[in-house]
Amino acid sequence: MSMSDPIADMLTRIRNALMAEKKTVSMPGSKVKTAIAKVLVDEGYLTSAELVQQENGKSSLDIELKYYNGKAVIEQLQRASKPGLRLYKGSQDIPTVWDGLGITIVSTSKGIMSDKEAKKVNQGGEVLCYVA
Repeated sequence: MSMSDPIADMLTRIRNALMAEKKTVSMPGSKVKTAIAKVLVDEGYLTSAELVQQENGKSSLDIELKYYNGKAVIEQLQRASKPGLRLYKGSQDIPTVWDGLGITIVSTSKGIMSDKEAKKVNQGGEVLCYVA
C-alpha cells in the first residue's frame, strides 16, 4: 500500500523517536526526505542523516537525533502543507517560528531550504514544516 504523505510520516517517526529518547531512527528513503534531513542537520537540529542503499535496491534514511543535557533539541515538529491543502508563500510572506528561534522548511524552485535561506535568495514556495 502506498503512503499518502511520506513527509508527515517522516516527521512523525522523528517525533516518536524523540519522545522515546532513541538515539537513531530509520525510515524509507527519498530525495525529498534526504533534503529535509540535510536542512535539519545544517540548522543544528539533528546530528547526522545518511541515505543508505539496501541490498534489495531500496534505500533507507538513517537519522541520528540530537540531545542537549538529556533533552531533545527539537521541541516542535509540525507539518504545514498537506496533500489535501497545499500552502504556498512568497519570499516575504514565509512565516517565522517562535520569533526567529525556530525555522520553517520551504520547498522552492532552487531546492528545499530554511526560511532564512529562502528569504536571502528571494525565493518563495511550498511551506513544508515548522521546526522549533
